[in-house]
Amino acid sequence: MRRVRWLASLFVLGATLVLGGRSASAQTCSISTTPVSFGIYDVFSATPLNSTGSLNYQCTWIVHQRTIYLSKGSAPNNNPRQMVSGANRLNYNLYLDAARTQIWGDPNPYAFSDTGWDFFPNVTLTIYGSIPAGQDVPTGAYTDAIVATVNF
Repeated sequence: MRRVRWLASLFVLGATLVLGGRSASAQTCSISTTPVSFGIYDVFSATPLNSTGSLNYQCTWIVHQRTIYLSKGSAPNNNPRQMVSGANRLNYNLYLDAARTQIWGDPNPYAFSDTGWDFFPNVTLTIYGSIPAGQDVPTGAYTDAIVATVNF
């Protein structure tokens, strides 16, 4: 049985904070992530390999509108994203919803966007990941790096 083992550090590698019209010295936000780590991909499985991660942001001011983008990583676009191991590629994607139907990416309409008054918000969002079944790839450590951009 041939299996693919890889580790993913999809969100720890980068985050960008954009303060729309606010002074960064007067107000701050912190962003943290939990990687989407799929573990072992079985090339013989008939079902997709799913996993979740999270993105948390906490601010010291009132937030009214926010948009969060996830980069395409090493792929040429958001659909599909690709993890790499040398010259080999393994397709996957990240989603806004548990049903894994709404790709979370960059630019719109692939972004998380929300409007509402949050007083000193501490928000955690789930990131849903999936590797489609049926990809015959060589064994290796497949990784990708995604940058989360948060616009307030």
